[in-house]
Amino acid sequence: MATKTHQRRFLKRIMKILGVHIGHDSSAALVVDGRIVADVAEERFTRTKHYAGLPIHSIEYCLKSQNLTMADLDAVAVPASMSVPDLNFLFDLKGAKREQVTRKRQAFELVREILKKPDISPPLYIKNFPLHTRTEIIHVEHHLAHAASAYYTSGSREKQLIVTIDGSGDSASAGIWRGENGKITKLQTFPNAGSLGWFYSNVTEGLGWWHGDGEGKTMGLAPYGDHTKCQGVLDKFTPKYADGDLVEPHDFGRAGYWNEGGAIQWHFDESYEIRDLIEKHGRENIAAEGQRVLEEQVKNLVFPWLEREGTRNLSASGGVMLNVKLNQRLWESGRIAKHHTYPNPGDSGLAVGAALYAYYSANPSAPIHAIEDLYWGPEYSDKEIEDALKLRRLEYRRVEDVAEYVAGKLAEGKICSWFQGRMESGPRALGARSILMSTAKPENKDIINARVKFREAFRPFCPSMLWEKKEEYLEHSRDEFFMITSFTCKQSKRPRVPAVVHADGTLRPQTVKKEFAPRFWNLLSAFEKLTGDSVLLNTSFNVMGEPIVNHPREAIRCFYDNGLDVLALGNFVLEKRV
Repeated sequence: MATKTHQRRFLKRIMKILGVHIGHDSSAALVVDGRIVADVAEERFTRTKHYAGLPIHSIEYCLKSQNLTMADLDAVAVPASMSVPDLNFLFDLKGAKREQVTRKRQAFELVREILKKPDISPPLYIKNFPLHTRTEIIHVEHHLAHAASAYYTSGSREKQLIVTIDGSGDSASAGIWRGENGKITKLQTFPNAGSLGWFYSNVTEGLGWWHGDGEGKTMGLAPYGDHTKCQGVLDKFTPKYADGDLVEPHDFGRAGYWNEGGAIQWHFDESYEIRDLIEKHGRENIAAEGQRVLEEQVKNLVFPWLEREGTRNLSASGGVMLNVKLNQRLWESGRIAKHHTYPNPGDSGLAVGAALYAYYSANPSAPIHAIEDLYWGPEYSDKEIEDALKLRRLEYRRVEDVAEYVAGKLAEGKICSWFQGRMESGPRALGARSILMSTAKPENKDIINARVKFREAFRPFCPSMLWEKKEEYLEHSRDEFFMITSFTCKQSKRPRVPAVVHADGTLRPQTVKKEFAPRFWNLLSAFEKLTGDSVLLNTSFNVMGEPIVNHPREAIRCFYDNGLDVLALGNFVLEKRV
């Protein structure tokens, strides 16, 4: 590795930076002149949810999307504080640039052993990316990468508190940071004994779902329960915070790893004890209590630090911040004036964070851009789409105004899949790879869950709505382009959109602005002209347990494997016979 002095000189000319994350939700991202131009999780190519192997396809896509080669890169940024042996394999590192194996990196050693990738040159049939001699590898600590993904996408250089909370990364479970004038300063980090992410995931596993995957189910189940019927029963399983500090660390015991088809999941034996409590108190009530504890502990951490820093601006990242109900509690507290959560806050967002941190370390006075959309994934031309349709000998039609045509089908009550433009980055469907339906009938939620997604009946759905109409539907409204915060639905609108109003009266919206998503905005606008409502039920284009579709062939396969009625691939439309 280069000396700090050499690295500082080198960093001054960094312009093109590839971020690479290897581990749970492996991913790659490309930052050019401070802007994110490509970002994708490897699971979208391998079709294994939360894939933890080498992000070979993701790197290949990032470079190809901008017509770059490895020789064009100024740096590769890695969200890990120490050596990552798999980089030797991925980038064919030799000599001085070889990543050294250290005992301090036991977590990465475990991953390498599980994946059985020896520290040798890759086989000829495995794509690798030899690093150019002038391209530096820059290591960015895990939570600092999370913090960078939040601050450097906030659109503001003014002072703000940055909070990062997840399960664990580089032996830390949470971090408190100051973002100001383009610089991130560490204020405090907390060890794994303070992991609120592990606590919530243990509750999730106790309910029978994957640690590191099913936490959204726990959050969705919670509103059906009553935490007062079991309040306090989870206290022995959680660390406790007060006045911004960890006052009661928790011993989680030995961490276990489980390799599920290439996706590495965590496990702790406390989940067995929590399962016993669930049998006694009920699934819904334990879920509600787990949600209450999480919200209470996060508030005990965040609010005192806002006061200490004398700011009402909050940016956040880390997997725990995918909890939209938690984000709503923070926003509705009245203590926050500007609230920004990076919309891909889990580990698949680490590649972006590492690349952004490397760029702004070299260019601290550069403007900080607000993200307007997450359409940073692959896209397919009309020719590629039509070739896929012809190859499968399918009947289809081409329509000139696909938004108007699909709006008509939605107004008839049809379930439509919508495949348009570049794929979204992150876990939410935002009008590029979406399944859509009218929100007018409450049973539409059950129809989608049973006929299309094949998932639990209690699972809620998100509404996508015209940005111009957000104040008509949302209490304490603000721009919410990424479905990362829930809001209370105004009472007067609940009868109009029952399919997307959750049991507690909340919505998790995407407000769609014409400048950011013109084709999706046109669809919503056309639907409003037909029905009077500017809202559609929007869920990800996949079935439960699978990643969101990426390629047209996956869209076609998914369309014919469930109860969808219409598929719009670009300007091409397929419909099932009734």
